[in-house]
Amino acid sequence: MAAAKATIYKAQLAVADMDRGHYADYALTLARHPSETDERMMLRLVAFALHADELLAFGKGLSDPDEPDLWRRDLTGLIEEWIVLGQPDERNLIKACGRARQVTVYNYGHAAGQWWAGAEARLERARNLQVRRLSVSGDTPVTALAARTMDLNCSIQEQQIWIGNGELTIAVDCTELNPKMG
Repeated sequence: MAAAKATIYKAQLAVADMDRGHYADYALTLARHPSETDERMMLRLVAFALHADELLAFGKGLSDPDEPDLWRRDLTGLIEEWIVLGQPDERNLIKACGRARQVTVYNYGHAAGQWWAGAEARLERARNLQVRRLSVSGDTPVTALAARTMDLNCSIQEQQIWIGNGELTIAVDCTELNPKMG
């Protein structure tokens, strides 16, 4: 029996990030691992929008624990940003902090606060680590935007994110969990 393969999604993403003064359009291909949920995939798109840059790329993420969900390398190959979603293993985060200039965790879901409460003391020494919580405002889940082909707009202002497809817009809050560290 063959192993399940990743499902390919295509997204046209228009980013208007007023916090950074960054406005650009991106044609993205996302490989959704068989164990990845629609929620996680859509939050990867939100994380992409928050860090949007022409050198930002999707990593292997769930397929390879030694790679992030997103990363940006400079032209020499140095890892500038290492971005992961969920509740990663603290040892892997410490290792990532040694490999990259900046590491960002986007925590989400019901266990997010519990994970951070348990991990905070062990990650205190990682000065290049930012931990943020993504949470959807309102009753409509971000998964309502998930489709094999997506045409999305994302506006960001004061760490409030609005992502939509022209018919539906969903607000996502981004809260800094470790402001003393980052």
